[in-house]
Amino acid sequence: MTQENKDRLLRLLQQHKVLGISDQIDFDKFYLYSIITHSTAIEGSTVTEVEAQLLFDEGITSSKRTMLEQQMNLDLKVAYDYGREWIRRHEPITVDWLVLLASKVMARTGSEYHSIGGDFSAAKGELRKLNVTAGTGGKSYMDYQKVPARLAAFCEELNQRRKAIDPTDVAAVYDLSFWAHFELVTIHPWADGNGRTCRLLMNLLQWEFDVLPTKVLKEDKAEYIQALIDTRESEDLNVFLDCMARHHCQHLQADIDQFIKSTSEKIVDKQDLKHKMVDKWSIKPSLAEKMVDILDFVADKDQITTEAIVSHFGFTPTTAKRYLRQLTEFGYLEPHGGNKNRTYTKK
Repeated sequence: MTQENKDRLLRLLQQHKVLGISDQIDFDKFYLYSIITHSTAIEGSTVTEVEAQLLFDEGITSSKRTMLEQQMNLDLKVAYDYGREWIRRHEPITVDWLVLLASKVMARTGSEYHSIGGDFSAAKGELRKLNVTAGTGGKSYMDYQKVPARLAAFCEELNQRRKAIDPTDVAAVYDLSFWAHFELVTIHPWADGNGRTCRLLMNLLQWEFDVLPTKVLKEDKAEYIQALIDTRESEDLNVFLDCMARHHCQHLQADIDQFIKSTSEKIVDKQDLKHKMVDKWSIKPSLAEKMVDILDFVADKDQITTEAIVSHFGFTPTTAKRYLRQLTEFGYLEPHGGNKNRTYTKK
């Protein structure tokens, strides 16, 4: 990638890290669900991220989506789960392993093919035995008879690059993953599922070297596909590397902006609450601040006790009871039970 894209990428990744965005509860899970949903959307799925979450976590299917679309998402989820566990072992990537990976991507939706070159199954991840083109009237991919040897050569070069790379060179890691994506999709080893499998491999290499995985959003589809075409025609890999780096930077910036906005809103809400307490009840600002802190503490809990407030804030039992009583009187908390075993919940 260009030095400009490299500098921007490193700057945004550092900001992303400093803000602690990846440390949020369930960030890794929902980030993965987003990757999967958009990867299948590029191939025609209309399943939304919310629908994917219900499908993955609860097994709830959507009546608005075809079974094929939902199976496509389920397959890719299984493939990502398998791949992430496997890549941690840093084992050599082989043709057989890529076939296994593709079989998981296409397990429920892959077709059986009967061609002059022979029979093969996309559901089993078997390499294609027929020639294919990039869409109607598009450029033909390499002859299917050359695919096994070219794929073996790709694996050999990929493993050499994995061994030689400096894992602390974040930009080099991204370049490696983008290169692997482009090379594999150019070989086009399968009759179906190439895009999903290539994006999956790209993400697995990023996870292997502990960098934030790249999402290719459905909104990026036109530019993403055009970059693949332009790279092949110009024989200049930098076209694709810079396209992918640019999109990754855009998505990082969007995540950062959204995080800052949501955090700022919480701060404003907290200040508003403090001022409301001061204005309405004529209590001291310092006391209002403590009450807001208690409400923040209560926010993600089913219930709290006086003892929990004492333990967390270091108040005396008498002070804790006074704050809880005032918050109850102000209408922010609801008490339950008698004096000896009283608990509080946020209204």
